[in-house]
Amino acid sequence: MSPRPPAWKGYLYLTRLHMWPTGTMVVFWPSVWALSMCAYSLNLPPKEVAVQTLAYLVGSTIRHNAGCIWNDICDMDVDGKVERTKSRPLPSGMISLPAALLFFVAHMAVCMYMLSFMGPLAFKFGLVCLLTFDLIYPLTKRFTNWPQAWLGLGIAWGFPVVWVSYTDSVDLKILVPVVLGIICWTIHFDTVYARQDREEDAKAGAYSCAIYFGDYIRPILTFFTMAFVTSLAYAGYLNGQGPLYFLITVAGTALNLIWQLSNPELETGKQSNKLFQANHKLGYIIWGGMLFSRSESIRHETQRRDLLDEKLRELLRDFEARFNGNGLEGRTSDPSAKFYVLKPSPRRQYGSDFFPAITR
Repeated sequence: MSPRPPAWKGYLYLTRLHMWPTGTMVVFWPSVWALSMCAYSLNLPPKEVAVQTLAYLVGSTIRHNAGCIWNDICDMDVDGKVERTKSRPLPSGMISLPAALLFFVAHMAVCMYMLSFMGPLAFKFGLVCLLTFDLIYPLTKRFTNWPQAWLGLGIAWGFPVVWVSYTDSVDLKILVPVVLGIICWTIHFDTVYARQDREEDAKAGAYSCAIYFGDYIRPILTFFTMAFVTSLAYAGYLNGQGPLYFLITVAGTALNLIWQLSNPELETGKQSNKLFQANHKLGYIIWGGMLFSRSESIRHETQRRDLLDEKLRELLRDFEARFNGNGLEGRTSDPSAKFYVLKPSPRRQYGSDFFPAITR
């Protein structure tokens, strides 16, 4: 008999932290996409964006941990019947059910605490997801053929939470298409991932899009991926994104998804994990286009500011030259000066207090 693994390994496997960042990233991407688009439209400083990105990564990790724990609690009976999942901590007996429940509650408490720093409206949006979408998702495998759509709603909800935390408003024109697009993307990648277990899931009585789509998986997923790319393009248009966003984020996503859909093993599920990992990397392409677009906008803002400063200096020099013989003096010797002070001219005997000279 093999020795029983230490308890800490059971908790590590329960949260899937041994596979980090796999899984965490699909929760993280919608949040950081919303942050990047807010940074573009609201001119957020790069330092703030960097700090918030790190905070969202930590928060996404904890939320993903909680989701995995709750998923395993709800699927104990099903996981024990599927070859790939029967060795998980709960069905294998590595961790007891009460211990897993306590571990889950601790994670949820941390999630709520972190949400409290995002503002009242964003906090309410976050609670809606934590207490409905995330809790109900594992149960959907028992009564609907579309559990991937419910999972997508939970994953996509990070976008409106972050968006609302910065704008303090619910802009349905941009939030609705983005959320629907991310749901479509989730249906794509999670259906591909579930394809490897479809026979055993069917025997265990579980439902999924991987079973429901049958032999039509490729054309159906083509439709959902097209909807996702369209939502990215539309959201970029509404947000006024620059050309690099459309070149990298939109076109790059389209090319990546075409490559995924052209995989000959898409129907068989033999490369499900490889294609699932490809969608983690796809998030970097989408994010990269947003970052490059923001970087370009910062460069243009700097150029406009420098041009404005130069125009202001020219106006001041012209003003000094024009009125220098009429009681104004003291033209600055430094043409790069941006700040000036006013003081009375000593050369005027009358009304000198009302005709100051502009000096450095």
